Order: sequence, then C-alpha cells, then structure tokens
Amino acid sequence: MLEYLQRMARYNHWMNDRLFAKVKELPGDAIAEDRDAFFGSILGTLNHIMIADIFWLHRFATHKGCHDALAHQLSEYPTPAALNETLFSDFSELTDNRRSLDGLILEFAETWSDQLLAELIHYRNRAGEKQERALGQLLQHFFNHQTHHRGQASTLLFQAGINPGPTDLLVMMMEEDVSD
Repeated sequence: MLEYLQRMARYNHWMNDRLFAKVKELPGDAIAEDRDAFFGSILGTLNHIMIADIFWLHRFATHKGCHDALAHQLSEYPTPAALNETLFSDFSELTDNRRSLDGLILEFAETWSDQLLAELIHYRNRAGEKQERALGQLLQHFFNHQTHHRGQASTLLFQAGINPGPTDLLVMMMEEDVSD
C-alpha cells in the first residue's frame, strides 16, 4: 500500500499541474462562471478540492506520527469554514497555494511507512461524530476524493472548450518510466 499511496501523491501533483495549466487558458470570468455543477464553477470545484485536502491534512496532523510533517506548514493556509467556501477567488492565488499544498503532500508522503499507514487516526467528521480509521485507508479516500472532483473540473473545462488532455494515472506512470 505504501508504494501505491506515494504514487497517488505524485499523481495528485502531476494532475493538478496539468489541469491548472489548462484552466489558465480560459478567461478569468469563464473560470468563475457558474456552470450548474455541484460546486458551481471550475473555480468553485478546485477550491473545494483544496478545502477538503486542508481538512484532511489537519486531521492527519493530530496523529503523533504525522504531526511534525504537517502541523507547522498547515498554519500557512486559511482554515476553511465549509466545504463549498471560496478560499481563493483569484485563480493565480489558488494556483500558487495549490502548488504549495501539493509540495507539502509530497513531503508528507516521504514520511510514511507501512507501520504508520496501519495506525489509527482519531477525528471528528463534519457532523461532529467521533471516527477512527487507519491512516492508509484515509489516504485512499483522500486521493480518491481529489480524483473524483478533478474529473468534474475536467468535464467543466471540456464543456468550456478546453480539452484537458489525458488524465489517466497510467500516462503519469509511463512518463515516469521514460524519465528513469
């Protein structure tokens, strides 16, 4: 599982770089245009992914095995109040913060071990209910959530006339094979 999750951290970074470069091709008003999507716009969807990532990273940081890798750097990001909040209305600012957060996720991934991935994370869900689950399972959800909403953003981007290009994990793995 360790190798898979570290690959997903790289995929998150790789795919966000590609997607954000494509979104940048749109005029600013088109990025923020309400497209009747779950989070309204492309900007809203990308903000939601970042918000969920920040929420989860804060939860992970409460665990002693994750705290040192996360706690200090997480203080650099605004604390979201809701999953549909707009943290960054300026796309350039969102892009810079996304890159920075993806760097933090990559650094965090380097601290993982099989033992750490098996340890329980205790947290409260958005309804305030106590939860516990192994870090590895929560990271699977973390990366799956990102992929799900990037797929929505890719669809919105395509509908706006920009082809997002290949988004498959396999494409990244083939690129990695070439660079080795």
